[in-house]
Amino acid sequence: MVSNPRRLASGKMAGISLALIGIALVSLLLLPVPAKAQEKLLVFAGAASKPPTEEAAALYEKKTGTKVELVFGGSGYVLSQMKLAKQGDIYFPGSSDFMEIAKKNGDVFPDSEKIIVYLVPAINVQKGNPHNIKNLVDLTKPGLKVAIANPEGVCVGAYAVEIIEKELTKEQKEAFQKNLVNYTGSCEKTATAISLKQADAVIGWRVFEHWDPERIQTVPLDPAQIPRVGYIPIAISQFTKNRKAAQEFIDFLLSPEGRAVFSKYRYFATPEEAFAWMGVQKPVGGEYTVPAEWLKK
Repeated sequence: MVSNPRRLASGKMAGISLALIGIALVSLLLLPVPAKAQEKLLVFAGAASKPPTEEAAALYEKKTGTKVELVFGGSGYVLSQMKLAKQGDIYFPGSSDFMEIAKKNGDVFPDSEKIIVYLVPAINVQKGNPHNIKNLVDLTKPGLKVAIANPEGVCVGAYAVEIIEKELTKEQKEAFQKNLVNYTGSCEKTATAISLKQADAVIGWRVFEHWDPERIQTVPLDPAQIPRVGYIPIAISQFTKNRKAAQEFIDFLLSPEGRAVFSKYRYFATPEEAFAWMGVQKPVGGEYTVPAEWLKK
């Protein structure tokens, strides 16, 4: 019996079609599965913690794969950025002052706040102290170039004004203001003013010396002139879309591995360490209202 040629051709085509479909399905199964999108965190941070925070974030990314994007600046300025953008997972200011503002305005979850390290205000000068600055009153010497951070948006600037207002006479304050060559926009820029010799002295944090030990030297203030010990708090932003991931990064900073990074830059891990360095116990944290005359119009 002779087979029908059309039926044979039709059967072959059907077989070929099924084979092609099978190959296509196998090919799809063999395609690589798209990787999960990299988890990201956005941190708005005061520059008082910049060197160790950058290092800790890089370690965390290497360890977990989570990308930590850091926005640094004056604590008040980055808080405004976070609010304006309605974005951000973590707020990490340079002092309690701006964290209190963030909590009052509902910008962070208050129950998530933790303290990372402690800070002590000091005078910072060029290495070798070429102008022989020994104390606060020396910053009123004629011809000296001094700088402070803008107290409106930078925590260390508010501390500087608090010290000047409480410890200098009216005449000394006027002399200091004559020497004031600049308001800097962040802690980083305050330290850089010394590193680049844009100023002879600044009222900054004692830790600046350990950011750039080749160019910055610390002159301790008289302990009686230090109103309070500062601290660097951290909290989860109300704008976060991943509170769990934000908490995990905070937990890392508080872990022995995270603390070791801050210790490398000589931040104080406890108030007692700060008291021991000063030789006296002082209030910790708090707020200070900067007088209007110090605020730029």
